[in-house]
Amino acid sequence: MLVDTHCHLSFPDFDLDRKAVIERLIADNVRLLIDPGVDVPTSRKSIELAAEFDFIYANVGLHPHEAAHPVDDTLFEELATLARSPKVVAIGEIGLDYHYPDHDPKAQQDAFRQMLKMALNLDLPVVIHCRDAWADMLHILSEERHSSMRGMMHCFSGDTAVAKECIRMGFKLSIPGTVTYKRSLLPEVIRSVSIDDLLTETDAPYLAPVPCRGKRNEPAFVRYVTAAIAEIRETTLQDAAERIAQNSVELFRLPAL
Repeated sequence: MLVDTHCHLSFPDFDLDRKAVIERLIADNVRLLIDPGVDVPTSRKSIELAAEFDFIYANVGLHPHEAAHPVDDTLFEELATLARSPKVVAIGEIGLDYHYPDHDPKAQQDAFRQMLKMALNLDLPVVIHCRDAWADMLHILSEERHSSMRGMMHCFSGDTAVAKECIRMGFKLSIPGTVTYKRSLLPEVIRSVSIDDLLTETDAPYLAPVPCRGKRNEPAFVRYVTAAIAEIRETTLQDAAERIAQNSVELFRLPAL
């Protein structure tokens, strides 16, 4: 009973063989997939894909890279309208990304705060992207924090101290295929927290896990992520999968799998 909480299955990377990819994930017992938007057009495509399949849900979001473009109230109004669609389960992906030299911190931070407020107004969890920006991320979350704030740290890349602070604020850590890479810090993080605070994702088509590294990632490969977590925590694949599935259902307020 595997779960992929973050997969861009609606992206053009899957246009030529999306049906076959879906057949493979079903055959590999992936029971839940959440497809996140990164702007208005991709959020709309995520919703359209979710409407086709009972086990697929959508997120509506504005990726920090998109926040560098001119952003006005009309865009946020469009996103809020899309977020009211029946199968939207979160606002995301949103956040901060300072990795590239031409990033605009002010624009990203302003958009991030707007999207956090949208999640509050709609009582939805948030799916947060953070790269090379943990200090500002945690500062903004502390300022915008409220009693119903909840969500997941997508493709978590922080250390154990950051992990525990995120959990304290009400977030779960979503573990991607990088957990299988030799230099990954994620095994230490996974050992330091409760399995109740963990989720699994692929971030497909990116970040394929070992033994598929270098290939296009796809939802069926979430098995390798779950297996890595099980091995690190010295438990069975079945137990890890069931616990993580339950975490996902509770966070996104979904029907039992």
